[in-house]
Formats: sequence, structure tokens, C-alpha cells
Amino acid sequence: MTRHVTILGSTGSVGRNTLELVTAEPQAYAVEALVALKSAEALAVQARAVGAKVAVIADPDKYGALKAALSGSGIEAAAGPSAVVEAARRPADWVMAAIVGAAGLAPTLAAVERGACVAIANKEVLVCAGQLVTTAARRHGATLLPVDSEHNAIFQCFEPDQSHAVERIVLTASGGPFRERPVSAMANVTAAEAVAHPNWRMGAKISVDSATMMNKGLEVIEATHLFALRSDQVDVVVHPQSVVHGLVYYQDGSVLAQLGSPDMRTPIANTLGWPKRIPAPSPRLDLAALGQLTFERPDPERFPALRIAREALEEGGAAPIILNAANEVAVAAFLDGAIGFLDIAAIVEESLSTLDRPSIAALDHVYDADRAARDLARRLVGNGWRRAAIG
Repeated sequence: MTRHVTILGSTGSVGRNTLELVTAEPQAYAVEALVALKSAEALAVQARAVGAKVAVIADPDKYGALKAALSGSGIEAAAGPSAVVEAARRPADWVMAAIVGAAGLAPTLAAVERGACVAIANKEVLVCAGQLVTTAARRHGATLLPVDSEHNAIFQCFEPDQSHAVERIVLTASGGPFRERPVSAMANVTAAEAVAHPNWRMGAKISVDSATMMNKGLEVIEATHLFALRSDQVDVVVHPQSVVHGLVYYQDGSVLAQLGSPDMRTPIANTLGWPKRIPAPSPRLDLAALGQLTFERPDPERFPALRIAREALEEGGAAPIILNAANEVAVAAFLDGAIGFLDIAAIVEESLSTLDRPSIAALDHVYDADRAARDLARRLVGNGWRRAAIG
């Protein structure tokens, strides 16, 4: 049967990789909608290539450019945040949720409330609104499929009918580019060094998150929602080779692990074809050529972000939202040269200690907490924040 798909965030790296898999088997897929933030020309090229029914640009100022680029194609053009949500509500069997940031929350929830099969590649969805999304999924019969390589690895090893027998799961982390750098030398880390990930090809923001290990803290929060686990059932281990992506420990002593080359097309293919497996052009592992796989515990002094994220998870309410928003502001400031590398975690921790952390019962509560955290973090950056300011 033909699977009808919608891709929210089609011009980003996840969206492009998804379209690569879709176009490799055009008879298997029909594209309902493609959504992008600002890249009208690139979106139009994609929409024409796959014969999408509708193309939506989130930036309303780009509507004219999109409509002109689609002229004569018969593809419907739309623009603006409400049009993005409407695209998510269109009758697609499978929706890739890959819009970065808070802008991805409403359309992802709209797809969930429609009872769709939703592949989640946006961390903010579960970090900031995990309870809202999982509750809606149960109520509407939606299926949540994790796209992050670590969560997808756990998904492949996690036996739903044996969830009572799961002792814990382990998410692996590469350790980023500073795994062996002396902590005393990390204050002078440059943005160019921080974005030079040793294994994965990623955007600047997520590369910095990998360097601080905030990405792993966010993934711990996501995992508790995806797999209905307690915080103490989610561990992290540093694995520099990025070959083992996740492990599930069972009460009988068995440990199931998923291995693969560090290539996002593997987890995307796993969700796109689910419950079947489909071909993907990812490089195949050669374990003999690798020689060895190594593992170590994260250094809490080197990676304070991991501790801060766990504390936010334990506190609950708006704390994970504040964590995520303050981190986004701090990372952007670091990339712009306004603060130092060690200031990122310090600003996040100060934001959490300063702001109220109320319970979250609706998306509006998420947006309110997000705005408050961003405002505070920007003030901290604007006041010339330095790590020395907190001793």
C-alpha cells in the first residue's frame, strides 16, 4: 500500500534525508505536504520533485516567492504559522516532525491529535511538552516514533510487551570534541572548535549541545516520556566511536543493543518504513575494521549540563522548558562570540534557579515559560555574563 507522508521541516537535514528515502521508492510513497521555515525556493524545488499536494512556508513574507516558484505546477501554496498547523492536520498516514524549536510544538501536537503515525525529530516536542504529547497520543491513538539515533536505538530494542522487565536503558554519547581536553582549558574554546563534531555531520547548535553534553541531558528527558521510565532508569555512557547507539537492560540479565554507522538515514528509514524495514544507503558496519569499541562514564566536572538537565527533569513542571530555552539563547550567544563556552551551562543553571517553575497543562503554558526563560537568558547575556560572576 502507498504510504501518504507529510514532512514538517523538509529543507532541514532530517527533512532532506527523509526525501532521499522517499524518492528512492517513489511507488511506495505519496507526499501530502511539505513545510519549511524560510527557504521558499528550496521548498518549491522539493515539492515539484515529489509532486506534493501542498507546500507551506512558515514565514508569511515568503509566500509570494513560494507561489511564484510553484506557478504552473498545480501544487497549492500556503504560508504562516496557522497554515503549518493545517498542513499537519492533512490526511497523511505518517508525519515527520522535524521543525526545530518551539515552532514545531503546535503542528506536531496537531498531527498527534489526528491519530497519525508521527516520527519525532524535534527535541522540544518531548522536552517541553512531553506529558501533553504522550497523553494526546494515548487519547487519539497516535503512534510516536523516535528519530534521534539514540532513542530510535532504544525503540528497536525495547519490547513493549516486556516493559515490566526493563531495568534501565543506556543512551550513548560521543563525548564531543572536548572529551579529553583539560577542564581548565575549556574556558577558551572557540565556536569553530565546538562545532567540529568528531563523528556526526550536524548543525552548529546541536554540535555545541554535543560538546557540552546538553543534548544528552535533553535526550534523557525525552526518553522518560517516550518509554514511560523514571529518571533513574535512564543512564548515559560515553562511547567515542558512535557505533552502539543505545542499550536496554532486562531483569533476566540480557542486554539488547542497536549498532549502526553514524548516519541519520538509518533511524529515519526505521520510522518511515515502520513496522516494516526498508532499504537505506547508510554505510554498513565492519566490526573487524573498527577493531574495538570503548565506553566510559561522563565526567560530571567536564559536562555539568548533564547534571543540570537531570535536576530539571526531577523538578518537572516548567523546569525542562526553561532548561531548553535558556540553553538555546546561551548557545546562540556563544556562537556569536558574546559569551564563553563554560558560560552556556552557567546561564542555564542561573535561569533555572531564578525563574518560577509552574506546572504545565496546555501549550500556552509552554509558550509562557519559554518566553520568560529566553528573556532572562538574553538579559544575562546582555549584562556581560561571565562564569566568574557566580564564583
